[in-house]
Amino acid sequence: MKRRDFLKTAGVGALFAGTGLVGTARAQMQAPWAWTAEHGIVNNNMKKDPNPLENEFEKHARCTYCGMMRKQWSHTRHLIQYDDDSAEGTCSIHCLSISLALNMDRGPKNIWVGDAGSDAEVKPLVKVDAAHYVLDASKPGTMSGASKWAYADAEKAKTAATGEAKVVGFDGALAAAYADMAKNTVMIRKRRAEKRAKMMKKNAN
Repeated sequence: MKRRDFLKTAGVGALFAGTGLVGTARAQMQAPWAWTAEHGIVNNNMKKDPNPLENEFEKHARCTYCGMMRKQWSHTRHLIQYDDDSAEGTCSIHCLSISLALNMDRGPKNIWVGDAGSDAEVKPLVKVDAAHYVLDASKPGTMSGASKWAYADAEKAKTAATGEAKVVGFDGALAAAYADMAKNTVMIRKRRAEKRAKMMKKNAN
């Protein structure tokens, strides 16, 4: 793909987004790319939060990097607290990998992930060190062409790993997220460009 065509598929804000709390009805209805355009690209001034698990969705309603509503993607969401107590939430390990790449001078203190094996409507968070990630290229994931779901229960993870899917730890899942970054970025840009065009056409009618 030519560089010009790659860049045409979407704006930079489609991949990298800013942080902020969403409090208005208008903001709740915003498309993800509109939210990221308003809130900026990278927030280097993350708020310090000694207890990021408290009122998680109020403080981290949107994914920092793509603008998606995290509660709707509770089964793949991640929440990270760095060693300076700064914290942010993402919708997926794809977006978490962006956070870790951009925040080189911050060490991760705690990282949590939604337990996809839970029966709860909103999946509870578990520490990634205790999670079992199922990598399944046959199923689409959140912000990814291949799913990377995490399970607190090792047996549930084994049951979910059908076909050529495999169970790995957090480090393995993170490595897979980075390995998939290029093709996922192209996919996300194309998908968002198509959605924006569709919305513009609808609004014009």
